[in-house]
Amino acid sequence: MSSATPSVSSQGTAFFSSQSGLQVLLPGDPRYSSHEESYWAANARLTPSCIVLPESPEQVSAVVKELVATKRRFAVRSGGHSPVPGTNDIANSVTIDLSLLKEIAVDTRSGTVRFGAGLRWINVYEELTKHKLTVAGGRGGDVGVSGLLLGGGSSWMAAKNGWACDNVLSYEVVLADGRIITADRDTNADLFRALKGGSNNFGIVTSFTMPTVPSDRIWGGIAATPENDIPQVVDVMFHFTEEHANYQDSYLMAVIGYFPSFGVNVASTALYQGNNDPNASEFEGWRKLPKIADMTKETTIHDLSIEITLPNNYNNAWFTLCFKNDQRIMNKAAEVHQRLVGELKSYVSDGDFITQCIFQPVPAIIAAHSAASGGNVMGLERNTGNAILFQYAAMMKTAEQAAWVYPKLQAGLQIIKDFAAGIEGGLMDWLYMNYADVTQNVLGSYGVENVETIRNVAAKYDPDQVFQKLCPGGWKVSALA
Repeated sequence: MSSATPSVSSQGTAFFSSQSGLQVLLPGDPRYSSHEESYWAANARLTPSCIVLPESPEQVSAVVKELVATKRRFAVRSGGHSPVPGTNDIANSVTIDLSLLKEIAVDTRSGTVRFGAGLRWINVYEELTKHKLTVAGGRGGDVGVSGLLLGGGSSWMAAKNGWACDNVLSYEVVLADGRIITADRDTNADLFRALKGGSNNFGIVTSFTMPTVPSDRIWGGIAATPENDIPQVVDVMFHFTEEHANYQDSYLMAVIGYFPSFGVNVASTALYQGNNDPNASEFEGWRKLPKIADMTKETTIHDLSIEITLPNNYNNAWFTLCFKNDQRIMNKAAEVHQRLVGELKSYVSDGDFITQCIFQPVPAIIAAHSAASGGNVMGLERNTGNAILFQYAAMMKTAEQAAWVYPKLQAGLQIIKDFAAGIEGGLMDWLYMNYADVTQNVLGSYGVENVETIRNVAAKYDPDQVFQKLCPGGWKVSALA
């Protein structure tokens, strides 16, 4: 450890401890270790000099002002689910952990819910289920609300409600100068739009307000199909995506992957039917698939969010693309993934690894929902038709294994990208931040006009570039030419 590290810690403790009620955790404290170990991905844990846990927007403001005054770098953590190192933790400096911002206020009169930025979706769904309500939020219950919403947010309800970020009615934001402001369609409207996909380029969001929608019992869950039937799963995915705009209360995604519990490559499918209809006609093709496991049932969004959670404590890497809804491209991706699984099975003797080759529907109608809610900065309106959001990922037990597989993921992604580009209209520009590797130019993929919007909004609300320079993690607009 460098000699500078203790001084940073002691300085931080001296100031932060003077703030009434502010918790400060230092290395050696069991609570510090517990917080670091609670990051979903092992490779995201970077050992900060201290972790501060504000309990209110006012405490967040005080912490930010001190960090700016002393020019200390920092990271901001909500749920800690991103596996990209530096997006939610920082080595030898200060991590602001928002986990104590956990208030949830359901307003049945206005049909809204306001919730703190430190919550995970499972917390939000648990409270809303008591009222037979939900929101168009994240699918995985262990995912933090902030990272998902600020990066766009893929949702079960995308075909009906747009991206999760499109459903945010207002944000409470702490700016670099310590001001606490609201951003909505009428107040700070430019910031309101930029936060929808613009991530941490502007300030620290401390709470979100979203509209609630009725939801009691739903039907859904996970099923698994044998490896030999992957082409049939691709066909089901293709036809569902083409017709998705006609069945907006339903959702289907395909997850081709290797899981230790199976020991082989399988094609999983995850389904959601908001009206609790197990016989919905849009799933007719899916019902014909051979299955080695079928866990679909009547359930709730809260319980479903638990069932689709992936295990933690792996070293994770993932990449993303968006391409035309085309069986040829999906089958090519499945083929590339199959080769990777074969290599990994030879390399990892105990078979303890996970891979994912995921296809999610992006019907063209989503862009219309985005525009109706005030727009976002992701640029999906440029998509020429129905598309597939693709994720390519590997989860490894050791850092050495992760380093071995990383270039193989990169190479495989390039093969898929080149193949898609060779098909007319096959490759879309847009990249989904929440599935992207740090090497991918996410903000640039939003298009020139949206990049300029993000740049202008960042300059207006953070003129000293605090969230570009002192908060270095994630995708920064200042890094673009």
